Amino acid sequence: MLEASMIVVGDEILGGYVTDTNSPWLAERLRAHGVPFTRIHVVPDTSAAIDEALQAELARSRPRLIVTSGGIGSTPDDLTYEAVAASLDRELVEDPVIGERVAGALDWSREQGLDVSEAFAWHLGRMARIPAGSHLLLREGGWAAGVAVDVDGGCDAGGVTIVILPGVPSEFRALMEHAVEPAVLEGRNVVPTVTETEHALPESTLNLAFVELMERWPGVKLGSYPGRPMLIRLSGEPAAVAEATDFVRGAVDELSDTPAGRRLTEAWDGRGSRATDDDPRASATNETATHDEEHA
Repeated sequence: MLEASMIVVGDEILGGYVTDTNSPWLAERLRAHGVPFTRIHVVPDTSAAIDEALQAELARSRPRLIVTSGGIGSTPDDLTYEAVAASLDRELVEDPVIGERVAGALDWSREQGLDVSEAFAWHLGRMARIPAGSHLLLREGGWAAGVAVDVDGGCDAGGVTIVILPGVPSEFRALMEHAVEPAVLEGRNVVPTVTETEHALPESTLNLAFVELMERWPGVKLGSYPGRPMLIRLSGEPAAVAEATDFVRGAVDELSDTPAGRRLTEAWDGRGSRATDDDPRASATNETATHDEEHA
């Protein structure tokens, strides 16, 4: 089964100046294709940090897609192409398509009266120097490009495909949708069945049922989320998810029909009525923690 990892590159993200929106968006797209998202690294703009994260992901199970975001511009802190090439022990080569775009940008700069020196042109040209053996990722109407680098034959051969994309969210998403998803993700994995069950009981009252569920259906992934109402999400193979869903809903109904269950539901609902309207799910999370602490 194909799995995916991500390396987000940027001092501005680690410094709190910019919020990364690419990784949650990618998580949604991967889920739509049934591809497990197993790791997200956020690293500074240094070659050593990029290499450390990349080597960690290359050592994980295969086939694997590794997506990087950011660090492919022309400024000195844009190091992703160089860092990936060095990590894979590959040379940097100039891509003719990106090179032509860079040449056009240099001509435009000259037309504006800018002194385009050899050093100026060299730095802008860094955007066209990509790891040897890469293939270009383009979309119609877009200026920014990405590249894909296959390791050990890439995903199709049971190896790894590294996709290097811009950090600008609009460009990242467009290249994923138009270039990466059709070539790498579509039809690769079976999309799991997902069920959701809402209830009004304190989350901890169902822990023993959750333990039994995980023992009886180990292939079913369980998620329990505080809120108003509470939410239980199960995912996995259709037949197993159906059985596990019936089991957990039965456990909820059984407890809810007892005197204790009715009192818990009323008390829990009463606590919820005092929550703020701004973010009820966040408020419920805090209240759940308080409830468990008080009854520990």
